Amino acid sequence: MSKRNSQAAKTAARERLRLERERQAKRDKVRRQIIVACSIVGVLAVAGGIGYAVVQSNEPSGWDKAAEAKVVAPANTSGKNGTTVTVGDSKTDNVVHLYEDPRCPACASFEQTVGETVNKGMEDGDYKLSFTLGTFLDGNLGGEGSKNALSALGAALNVSPEAFLDYKAALYSAEYHPEESSDEFAKDDYLIKVANTVDALKNNKKFQDAVEKGTYDAWAMKMSESFDKTEDVQSTPTIKINDKVIENPGTVADWEKALKDAGVTK
Repeated sequence: MSKRNSQAAKTAARERLRLERERQAKRDKVRRQIIVACSIVGVLAVAGGIGYAVVQSNEPSGWDKAAEAKVVAPANTSGKNGTTVTVGDSKTDNVVHLYEDPRCPACASFEQTVGETVNKGMEDGDYKLSFTLGTFLDGNLGGEGSKNALSALGAALNVSPEAFLDYKAALYSAEYHPEESSDEFAKDDYLIKVANTVDALKNNKKFQDAVEKGTYDAWAMKMSESFDKTEDVQSTPTIKINDKVIENPGTVADWEKALKDAGVTK
């Protein structure tokens, strides 16, 4: 090979090497741009996910919205937002006031043991019955069964006071009252199933629609708020006879003695 040809070959080789370096540099640049772009997309996705999670966590629940909604009070109520529930036609000034939570097992025990006798005293005209229902167990245990059951009780009260009492008794019954930690009352179909054991509510479409649509959800929240503001109620059930808290009766005999001590019965 001549010297001239050798020099030309070296020049050509250098040129090929230069071109290859330029191509590699371009490929590296493109790769870096892709990596940066993907990183930005990843960061934005994470940020977007965090932002969505924050928005979701700050989004008010259905019950939060109900607490701010316009109240539809059931029939057979009185007072502000319909939170005064008094049952009984007697002209007597005697009032038995019950403070309960639908999920409360002690309330269920009281209803199963003494509830029928308590209702009979009201029917006989010895006293009126007043009710303030709370939902604090939802906060203590998690869930929304107390709130949902209270709304359903509002739907029953809208039918009649008798339907309300019978439905409350059914919800507290040994057959249908769930364990305290269970949230069965959060299920509309379960509440309707229990209601179908009550004559006035069985296959009652108006009642069922009210339960499923949450017609009385806002009322339930106001009732619960009224319960929370009652300073001398520390547990459920709390029972007052003429505004005086009594010891919870464990038997019918205990209940009759409490009434006699309060001067309610002869």
